Amino acid sequence: MILSNGVEIPSMGFGTYKMAPEDTEASVLCALQSGWRHVDTAAYYNNEAEVGRAVRASGIPREEVFVTSKLWNSDRGYDSALRAFDRTLEALGFDYLDMYLIHWPASPFYWDNWRQINADSWRALERLYKEGRVRAIGLSNYMPRHIKPLLETAEIQPMVDQIEFHPGWMQRDCLEFCFEKGMAVEAWAPLIKGEALNHPVICSIASAHECSPARVILAWVLACGVIPLCKSITPSRIRENLKAASLQLSDGEVSAISALHDVGGRCYNPDNCNFL
Repeated sequence: MILSNGVEIPSMGFGTYKMAPEDTEASVLCALQSGWRHVDTAAYYNNEAEVGRAVRASGIPREEVFVTSKLWNSDRGYDSALRAFDRTLEALGFDYLDMYLIHWPASPFYWDNWRQINADSWRALERLYKEGRVRAIGLSNYMPRHIKPLLETAEIQPMVDQIEFHPGWMQRDCLEFCFEKGMAVEAWAPLIKGEALNHPVICSIASAHECSPARVILAWVLACGVIPLCKSITPSRIRENLKAASLQLSDGEVSAISALHDVGGRCYNPDNCNFL
């Protein structure tokens, strides 16, 4: 996939949320050796150093691995965001980052000056981008109600929004808004921590294709034009999940999964997630 600024981003990403530091390096290394070329981490995950070590241990040229990290809530703002980025680069051991996202928006339910906080954080990311320290910048868990005010003062439009996206929780309004603005969308928790793997509709489609339910769900995410972020510490699943890119679902199968409701998952409202 090509982002709005011309940067190429791999169509699937290997996630590391809640991956223990002691598991991270081996799992990311396995992913890279299996063909994954996009790794998603965050300061909040406390495993950036392990991700960086895995990239170096893989022997794959740095420019061939797309690495994303994120600005945590307690570091929002202009100066604090710049300092947080420096810490992220130091932890990863990189000279540059491929993509940097604001992890959660400041919420009007918690902050009277939420617009200014989000604008200041974004201004810091714009500076990092202009300086060439990051190749792409974007958002995470931002809904249109957060993005619209941001665009009023932004010099550079966000290139990506990473949102919760899975069967039963497509967040269509946000998806359509991002597509209209030329923003790519990434899906976190596409497998809903495994909750969707036993759904009869998904299992039926998996049986028809003689593949795993996980592969079906990831193929569905791709068919929706979204980049799935998928985590596993099991080598066989790491390799199997990547095969989703070659699975072609019919229009009917895509529609059947898109029509599902109440499949599970967190279904978070970002305005209620302003923990520090």
